[in-house]
Amino acid sequence: MSVEKHTSSFEEKTPSIERDVVVHAEPVSPSVEERRLVRKLDWRIMPIACIMYLFAYLDRSNLGNARLQGLPQDTLHGDPTGVLFDWVNSAFFFSYIICQVPATILSKLFPPRIWLGCATVGWGLCSVLMSTAFNFPGLLVARIGLGVFEAGFGPGIPLYMSFFYTKEEMGMRMAYWFGFAAVAGAFGGLIAFGIQHVHAAIANWKLLFIVEGVPTVLIGLLSMVILPNRPEETSMLNEKERELALERVNRGIRADVGRTITTSHIYAALKDWRIYAAGVLYFGANCALASISAFLPTIITTFGYTNALAQLLTVPPYAVAAVYLCLTSYTSDRLQSRGIFIAAASALAGIGYVLLLTVPSNNHVRYFATFCITSGTYTTIGVIIAWFAHNLGSETKKATGIPMYMAIGQCGSILGSHLYPKTDGPRYIRGFAVTCALQFVAALAALVLTISYRIENKRRDRKYGKPVPDAPVDTSELADQAPMFRYTP
Repeated sequence: MSVEKHTSSFEEKTPSIERDVVVHAEPVSPSVEERRLVRKLDWRIMPIACIMYLFAYLDRSNLGNARLQGLPQDTLHGDPTGVLFDWVNSAFFFSYIICQVPATILSKLFPPRIWLGCATVGWGLCSVLMSTAFNFPGLLVARIGLGVFEAGFGPGIPLYMSFFYTKEEMGMRMAYWFGFAAVAGAFGGLIAFGIQHVHAAIANWKLLFIVEGVPTVLIGLLSMVILPNRPEETSMLNEKERELALERVNRGIRADVGRTITTSHIYAALKDWRIYAAGVLYFGANCALASISAFLPTIITTFGYTNALAQLLTVPPYAVAAVYLCLTSYTSDRLQSRGIFIAAASALAGIGYVLLLTVPSNNHVRYFATFCITSGTYTTIGVIIAWFAHNLGSETKKATGIPMYMAIGQCGSILGSHLYPKTDGPRYIRGFAVTCALQFVAALAALVLTISYRIENKRRDRKYGKPVPDAPVDTSELADQAPMFRYTP
């Protein structure tokens, strides 16, 4: 482990390549060996990573289902105004925001599978402990602990996957991974619907936390065995595969060697205006995501359905969101363009809120609006994670920049948790209006970012010439400001 001013050279691991050669060339199609390696990585990484996020999201968002199963009556003295529930819901985000940046930077100094596995075990235990809470402070402490441990996982996964996947592959992998948040929404509704009809010795909401928390602990322990460490460290790869994996991770950038932190890149991330613009974009999306995950069952009950049926009707919007996210990510991967798709998805979510605001009596239209909101919101977040996984130039800048914009964005989650008090029901005009406006602000931020990236790429092409596609670029000094580095717009 080491913390350095600049990371060491990668010359001993990869052949020497002239970085500033101006050549117009087409990307080389993947070899048979490379496709075989990617399949091997997919089978080893993607299933466990997706299941981990499924339970991360279940444990984070099951509060909305527990609300309909009697949690406020048992622990919050009925909570007639809904304010106490809002604070329990948002407590998670306070610790999640504060811990994201330091946790992700520190994660570079530890074996990834141990770091991610311990984080998973930690939040699983916090979820189980929520079932033992009997008052407001108990719920608050458990939710804060949940945020601390999930902060070591959420931003860490995009960084971890960038050790293995190229920018042409990240979009779909992030879609599969984040798509499990949408699957969790659907799955969580089914679990809650089933538990609603269980006649157990303990309250249904307590059983919900136990059923969704215990498997998380087991999955965390399993991930410490299954997930590979960095390409240069893992025993999963033979020497030929390791050489190819290292060549892949150095396409278009120069990867760090071993567990190092480049302090100059931390400061570069703190001064990068595009990370803050991404934070504004992420803020709007997370405001919608937090409110829709916690309050969708409650919102659907305002359509006139029973609590049990409302739990079941939350499933289709999440299922459609997962499909829409995967289709959009596949297209953005093929075109290597992200900003336009994010702007379109944010606008779609905004249109959903417009429908909720302007059509108060037609439940079919209002239910359709929830499909627009979930599809647009989940797609925005899934694609932006892939966008910035390769647009920051170096591992340390990614380890700083990714949790930075996520932390800014999670402030939107806190806002979203307070926009739907019971006293505003059944129309929830204030909540819908604020979130609607934020979706269109997010769309504007995405357009600003994609235009700025395109302008900067053209400026560098004119000044330095077009780089060889996929050739290593020395980003050890300047990160994404290296002359031959090109952004994905």
